[in-house]
Amino acid sequence: MIKVVSFKICPFVQRVTALLEAKNIPYEISYISLSDKPQWFLDISPNGQVPVLITDSGTALFESDAIVEYLDDIQAPLEAELSAEQRAMNRAWSYQGVKNYLPQCAAMRSADEVTLMERTDTLGAAFEKVSRALGDGPFFSGNNLNNVDIAWMTLLHRADIIRRHTCYDFLEGYPKVKAWQRELMKTGIPEKSVASDFEETFTNFYLSDRTFLGSGESCESTLDDECNAGTCC
Repeated sequence: MIKVVSFKICPFVQRVTALLEAKNIPYEISYISLSDKPQWFLDISPNGQVPVLITDSGTALFESDAIVEYLDDIQAPLEAELSAEQRAMNRAWSYQGVKNYLPQCAAMRSADEVTLMERTDTLGAAFEKVSRALGDGPFFSGNNLNNVDIAWMTLLHRADIIRRHTCYDFLEGYPKVKAWQRELMKTGIPEKSVASDFEETFTNFYLSDRTFLGSGESCESTLDDECNAGTCC
């Protein structure tokens, strides 16, 4: 059986596990501490990063881009029978999502409101671009879930958790992206692709007293009517 080595709140890992869940590929997962990496992990991970996927034959694969391509090689892509141009476009839009994983992490860890606003604007540029590329839904290319949806799912899942806990919405002003987020959450894949205590671990890290989002001030200052009514946090 395929094995995945993970750090519990790593978005790059969730991209891989979400695709495994979407393809119904059985896998086992183990978690490590990035602050105390075991030697066996360093022996199989050239870059010392997660995810690492260990194939049935025992080969350790690294880098989420390569792992996603491998999963599409061993089992038909979620959206089959695409042209070479369509596959290339999907890879490009997937990359547009993945390259914003770390900026989103930085935004969520912002220590003050000014920094959060600046980093939110950076993310907003990405959401604006993908909003223009979205069709009529429910998913990126229409009725079929594909790798672009999987790549952006981790961003949208984390944005959903932040909104529910703090009232701060990274997707405010992007209604098409919010509609896409709702449809992706309905699939159940975001929850299936993370550990049972993921949300607790995630909020303990990103909503600690060292972050502006964790201070509670973001809920007090939001202009969201629902939050001002006290119904979301």
